[in-house]
Amino acid sequence: MRALVAAALATTLAAGPAAAELDQSDATAFVSTHKLVIAAPPEKVWDTIARPSLWWSKDHTYSGDSANISWDTRPGGCWCEKLDGGAVEHGRTLYAVRGKTLRLSGAFGPLQSGAVTATMTFALKPEGQGTALTVTYVVGGFHPAGLATLAAPVDGVIAAQMPGLKAAAERAE
Repeated sequence: MRALVAAALATTLAAGPAAAELDQSDATAFVSTHKLVIAAPPEKVWDTIARPSLWWSKDHTYSGDSANISWDTRPGGCWCEKLDGGAVEHGRTLYAVRGKTLRLSGAFGPLQSGAVTATMTFALKPEGQGTALTVTYVVGGFHPAGLATLAAPVDGVIAAQMPGLKAAAERAE
């Protein structure tokens, strides 16, 4: 198990420098917040968020292919990834109001191997002709590597997804 955690952490660290949006971090919890303005209406941004295969980096998948990721945004629905011979559940939908809020419970990446509860919220608000998006990931519990150790790398992975999300939502259809 220790080797699995070390490998997952190394992969996460390879993602690049951590974003400055890590609000709080200690051995048992952290909060990561990312804000951006997207030049698209809230409904289109929500629809884009609901299709992570359009914006989630293949470098942060188990399968190596973002096309294998899907998200059923109905409460209880799965953010899942197809694998050769299997699958992984990254999270479950908790709350969904189109154009406003999309929330899921799920310990992504190296967090899955701990006793961790994690909630990611996508909050959308109209701003001019676009959308102000706030993505908040609240994580708490126990992990053998220590959540303080994982906070910055996990925050960095979330930060790395934001340009792809913005580009996908702003793309003309």
